Amino acid sequence: MRVSTTLPEHRTAAVGTVGTVGATTHTEAPRGTYVVRTLGCQMNVHDSEHMAGMLEAAGYVAASPAEAARSEADVVVINTCAVRENAATRLYGNLGQLAAVKSTRPGMQIAVGGCLAQKDRAGIVDRAPWVDVVFGTHNLDALPVLLERARHNAAAQVEIAESLQVFPSTLPTRRESVYAGWVSISVGCNNTCTFCIVPHLRGKERDRRPGEILAEVEALVAAGAIEVTLLGQNVNSYGVEFGDRGAFAKLLRAVGALPGLERVRFTSPHPAAFTDDVIDAMAQTPTVMPQLHMPLQSGSDRVLRAMRRSYRSDRFLGILDRVRAAMPDAAITTDVIVGFPGETEEDFAETLRVVEAARFTSAFTFQYSPRPGTAAADLPDQLPKAVVQERYERLVALQERISAEENAAQVGRTVEVLVSEGEGRKDGATRRVTGRAADNRLVHLAEPAHVVRWHAPAATADGGLPDPRSARDLPDDVARPGDLVTVEVTHAAPHHLVADSAVHGGTYRVRRTRAGDAWAARERARSGDEEGHAHGAAPSPSGPVLLGMPSAR
Repeated sequence: MRVSTTLPEHRTAAVGTVGTVGATTHTEAPRGTYVVRTLGCQMNVHDSEHMAGMLEAAGYVAASPAEAARSEADVVVINTCAVRENAATRLYGNLGQLAAVKSTRPGMQIAVGGCLAQKDRAGIVDRAPWVDVVFGTHNLDALPVLLERARHNAAAQVEIAESLQVFPSTLPTRRESVYAGWVSISVGCNNTCTFCIVPHLRGKERDRRPGEILAEVEALVAAGAIEVTLLGQNVNSYGVEFGDRGAFAKLLRAVGALPGLERVRFTSPHPAAFTDDVIDAMAQTPTVMPQLHMPLQSGSDRVLRAMRRSYRSDRFLGILDRVRAAMPDAAITTDVIVGFPGETEEDFAETLRVVEAARFTSAFTFQYSPRPGTAAADLPDQLPKAVVQERYERLVALQERISAEENAAQVGRTVEVLVSEGEGRKDGATRRVTGRAADNRLVHLAEPAHVVRWHAPAATADGGLPDPRSARDLPDDVARPGDLVTVEVTHAAPHHLVADSAVHGGTYRVRRTRAGDAWAARERARSGDEEGHAHGAAPSPSGPVLLGMPSAR
């Protein structure tokens, strides 16, 4: 079922009226620029790639980074989250800023999608009447049509589907990275956790067929990717829909065996459905990385029962023990909620006990916030903010200590780092590059002095130069995003490692990859420097890899 609403005469005087524009196709001149802003989880990030892909297929082009930072685009899409209480605050803060921009840009359109749009529907336009389009989690494919309809009718279009209309992975996709990609294996969730709004907003679990998933991964690899992350709200329940409870372990092995793929990750599993065949597949498939995100939520069995989490703390710790027995170097991360309704000091002490025993590499810690529409929102004994805050601070302090200790144990180890693009905010100042180790730890690594000197002309230029690493003829020890660098860890902090071994003449080896080649080719296309003379060509706009859905095998 699809609910579609046209809301006429919703514009405020400050915004003006959107004019009618005739339909164009992607083969004609660009119909305008766009920006997609993402709020929320990895699933939202991947959904945003689909939204961008559909806009480009419809003839829009991505705004430049400078234009995007100023929200100066013809279409701005906000892909929302509804998991936390501050989700609405973030949305309406963004919309308030965009109202001012729109008042100076006649014809600009604003679209709101994602989980909060699925939840609040026309209420978004009621509260922010300058919004042109509202669409939900089940009808991403409708975005270009709704924008055109809103433009033609000069009226807001609100369309929310009650069930999945088109599996998102069949849509065009504008991949932000050429060296790593997200691949959805399922959408929706069959669990009934009392704190979680996601099943209500994303629906029951729907699984893709293995052949479709493998075909998409193969297409990514052919485009240059060497890392993929398999996505689902509960990946280890994959296969239940088509009657194979061992399907996820089989899928891990099959994806991991694809030629050219070097790193496979997945997120997120559920402790209740996590089985030993998955641990075996992880340990026995060299390309599946020694990393696991395993949401704990609470260490108290009483609270877990109230959350409707169908496992207990002993089972949870037993999973970690078996994972580490099979993969001693595995880095395990988690989610923890503090202050669930009725949580006592004794319950919280149990959470601290389990966190201490689990030795997580890192943890995403949250203060419980009631979400309307969830069972927990109506529970008695909602805790005072001050109590929740004090417990939260104790939990964070404990995990910070554990993270620092676990990372300190990495000092002296040799790691292979997949160089990333944009993860190291201080790389320019520290003269380092940043990437991820096999276990997904963030690593800032130093390059040898002669490589730093090689970078110097671009680093000191007045702007406008393409990245010199995109040149066809590079020194052997210059690493590009997508390349792999072997270094020794020299320092540690709770949230990252530092590998300055190259500064002291120690371990530093660059391995060129197809992913690095793909990154360099994309950068040359962006800069108009197809010959690869990267120290002087003038930049011109282009975009990441645009993929449609490959045919299933």
